[in-house]
Amino acid sequence: MSSVNDKVVLITGGARGVGADVARRLRRKNARLVLTDIDAEPLAALAAELGESHVLTAVADVRDLAAMQAVVASAVQRFGGIDVVMANAGIATYGSVLQVDPEAFKRLMDINVLGVFHTVRAALPSIIERRGYVLIVSSFAAYSAAPGLAPYHASKAAVEHFANALRLEVAYHGVDVGSAHMSWIDTPMVQDAKSDLSSFTEMLSKLPNPLGKTTSVDKCGQAFVKGIEGRRRRVNVPGWVGAFRWLRPMLSTPVGERPINALTPTVLPKMDAEVAALGRSTSSRLEGLEAR
Repeated sequence: MSSVNDKVVLITGGARGVGADVARRLRRKNARLVLTDIDAEPLAALAAELGESHVLTAVADVRDLAAMQAVVASAVQRFGGIDVVMANAGIATYGSVLQVDPEAFKRLMDINVLGVFHTVRAALPSIIERRGYVLIVSSFAAYSAAPGLAPYHASKAAVEHFANALRLEVAYHGVDVGSAHMSWIDTPMVQDAKSDLSSFTEMLSKLPNPLGKTTSVDKCGQAFVKGIEGRRRRVNVPGWVGAFRWLRPMLSTPVGERPINALTPTVLPKMDAEVAALGRSTSSRLEGLEAR
C-alpha cells in the first residue's frame, strides 16, 4: 500500500458527499488537495475546514475542458503537479426513456461521461510525469440495470470501459487506473431522489437483498481511500458488489431480469407520473445550480 503523504490529489465533485468525505480522509493523511465543484458555498466551507494552505479549490464545470485544464495548471503552479485524480463528479436523472427530459439526458452524459474525459485529459500529463493513479467513479450500475435510470446506467457503463481502455494506454508509463463501483450510497444524489420520488424508495424496498440497501458515505469514503492507497483496479462498495461483475452476463438473461421485471409494471408508471408532476428530470438542487 502506497502512502498519500504529501501527494497531490485532484477530486471533482469535491464539495459534498463522497468527494468531500474522501477529501477529509486524505487531508488527515497529509495529502494536498485540489477540489472542484460547481457549488461554490460548500466548496469554500470545506476548504476553510481543511486548511486553505493545503487545499486549492476551483468552481469549475467538468463539461468545460478549458476550465479543467486551467484547474490543473493552477495545481501544477501551486503544488508542482498532480499525483492522483479522482473523476467523481456525476448526476442522475429521473424517469423512463419515454419520460426523461432529453435535455436532462444530454446534460447527464455531458457531466458523467464527457466530464470524466475532460478531467482525465487535463490531469493526465502530470499523472504520467509522476507515475500516478487515476480513479474513475463508475457504479454498480455498470454491472446491473434498473428501470427508470437508463441514462445513469449507460453513463456508468461507459466510464467503466473508458477506465479499462485507459489502463491499457498508460500502464507502460507506470500509471495505474481503477474504477469505483458502489451500490446505493447515502449521498445528496440518493437523498434527493428519495425526497422527490416515493416510487424510488418503493423500488429500493422491493429489490432483493442486499440490492436495495443504502451504504453510508463514511464507509464509501473509507473504501475509496483504501483503493487510492492501494492503486486498485476495482473499488467495490460494499464488497459484495464485486461479485456482480462476474455475474453480469447472467443479469441480462430472462432469469436474471425476472426480479426486476416483477416490480417494473407497478413502480415505473408511478415514477413516470411523479416525474411528470415534478416537471423536471433532475433534483431541484441540481436545477438550481444549473440556473446560476
